[in-house]
Amino acid sequence: MSTTMQKIGIEKVKHSKIDQVDFDNLSFGSVFTDHMLVCDYKDGAWETPKITPYQPITLDPSSKIFHYGQSIFEGMKAYKDTENKVWLFRPLDNFKRLNISAKRMAIPEIPEEYFMEGLKALVEVDKNWIPQKDGSSLYIRPFVFASGKGFHASPANEYKFLICLAPSGSYFSGKVKVLIEETYSRSANGGVGYAKAGGNYAGQFYPTQLAAEKGYSQVIWTDDNNHEYIEEAGAMNIFVRINDTLITGPTSDRILDGITRKSILQIAEDEGIATEVRKITVTEVVEAAKNGSLKEMFGAGTAAVISPIATFGFRDVDYDLPELKDSFATRLKKRITDIQFNRAEDPFGWRLEV
Repeated sequence: MSTTMQKIGIEKVKHSKIDQVDFDNLSFGSVFTDHMLVCDYKDGAWETPKITPYQPITLDPSSKIFHYGQSIFEGMKAYKDTENKVWLFRPLDNFKRLNISAKRMAIPEIPEEYFMEGLKALVEVDKNWIPQKDGSSLYIRPFVFASGKGFHASPANEYKFLICLAPSGSYFSGKVKVLIEETYSRSANGGVGYAKAGGNYAGQFYPTQLAAEKGYSQVIWTDDNNHEYIEEAGAMNIFVRINDTLITGPTSDRILDGITRKSILQIAEDEGIATEVRKITVTEVVEAAKNGSLKEMFGAGTAAVISPIATFGFRDVDYDLPELKDSFATRLKKRITDIQFNRAEDPFGWRLEV
């Protein structure tokens, strides 16, 4: 046991609320486990993490999170196999990306041991909450925000790092219909699009509401300059299959370096699927839809893993994608989830037992 693990204080609930949960009918991210991890940054250093009962947080009205938006987060999952062993998927990648986001938002970086050992300790305490129904998992939300007080427009001097857990079902169900966005932008060059900053997602809600009024469930974001290139699908990375080649855009200041995205590219290579990481124009996608070479489009992210797109809209025209029996989306999702749930070998070393 590490020094940090020995130091982490654990205050358990007197009475668990687990018996109040219907694990066969879980929505996404709306039911929370008994405990959470809390770690405070004060006087220039992160204090020792502690595990406490899940509970509300009290903040001063002048806390800078409310005024200047210093807030970042990650999305992860824990899985339980048929032998009740508990697994994490590429957690170090989430830790590294959280600190990339922290640096961009002028938030003090989290020590690796605090993140990793605190995460494992929390999942161990609440491992009975991990659902085993197909399509379900324990969603993990690490996040950091400015708790320091004051109206001065500057970085805070105090922060909170928390990890909360939510047993969850599928993120999306049914066919996804998306609209290619040409007015609003998710991010810009030199901005914070590559960081998992809370404000990035807040800025997406209004354009997505407008798309929903037209009958679409999500938007496909395009570049901020000429809206010429496809970049992301809602809150996910996007993949396009033209003929038998799987294409996704390169990461940049504007595009999140998705962990599922990286996993898909590596598994596709392992499976012998041709891949290209390059800019994808809207014109190319529309023309491919017209001539029949566009076979698939799907979003990729932790919450949904892979979310196939059934229809995309562009300039008042809807384009339906073919329904394939042996789609890349189905194959790749099965490979990833089989690794996550310990149903298959993990040749990449992605799986970590808790």
